[in-house]
Amino acid sequence: MPKVNVHNMLGEQVEEIELNENIFGIDVNHDALHQVVKSQLANKRQGTQSAKTRADVRGGGRKPWRQKGTGRARQGSIRSPQWTGGGVVFAPKPRDYSFKVPKKVKRLAMKSALSSKVLDNEIIVLDQLSLEEPKTKEMAKILANVNAGKKVIIVMDKKDINIVKSARNIPNVQTALVNTLNVYDILKSDSFIITKDAVKKVEEVYA
Repeated sequence: MPKVNVHNMLGEQVEEIELNENIFGIDVNHDALHQVVKSQLANKRQGTQSAKTRADVRGGGRKPWRQKGTGRARQGSIRSPQWTGGGVVFAPKPRDYSFKVPKKVKRLAMKSALSSKVLDNEIIVLDQLSLEEPKTKEMAKILANVNAGKKVIIVMDKKDINIVKSARNIPNVQTALVNTLNVYDILKSDSFIITKDAVKKVEEVYA
């Protein structure tokens, strides 16, 4: 079973815990990670881009000049793509880019993402994380104490408005609950900070 050190908010090691091997110690499945991240990014796309084809552009109903005898190239419409003001070839139209990934693949990808953080030593477990009032300066101190990277995700077992407000003004720092955690956010972070209670909840959910 993988073991990690538990730190307090001052960055001091207070204990060592064992993580569930079936969640934090599996072989990373890169194919599952790719599918889920691709799905997440595709589902975010609005798909509202649109341009007009030659059929949509106004005008161009009459043949500009006769087919033969003018010495010029034959033309059928002044709204053909080669004309200024003409339609667009293969113009994009509104569409839905989203696609679904099987639940088993999603679950495997989540476990792979969590395991990758353990393998890369990018997981930081805190015994607790709490502030008496929203203070960005205090949150910045905590991140400095635990040597957090540039991109940080803080995972909590329950919503703490003081933590959320303290972290939201720090660039590249985001907060999440266990039930809102997703693969893309985990992978793009340099430091995966999670409370000890949140670890237990993750192990309950994905066991």
